[in-house]
Amino acid sequence: MKSLTEIEAAITQLSEVEMRQLADWLQTYLEDVWDKQIESDAKFGRLDKLIQLAEADIAANRVKPLNEILDNC
Repeated sequence: MKSLTEIEAAITQLSEVEMRQLADWLQTYLEDVWDKQIESDAKFGRLDKLIQLAEADIAANRVKPLNEILDNC
């Protein structure tokens, strides 16, 4: 495997189109890694506390509809 420095140098040699393709691929790859991490966290109960807090906020009416928040941005 090449070092990060070698990879960075190779990237600078890419055309603009190739760089955009690489950026798209990297974004998709990172999203997949993130999805797998969330799935693992959910499977092993690492999100349970956050879910309970969110449900308590909803039950106590301490939340706003998302469209209300977005409309005020």
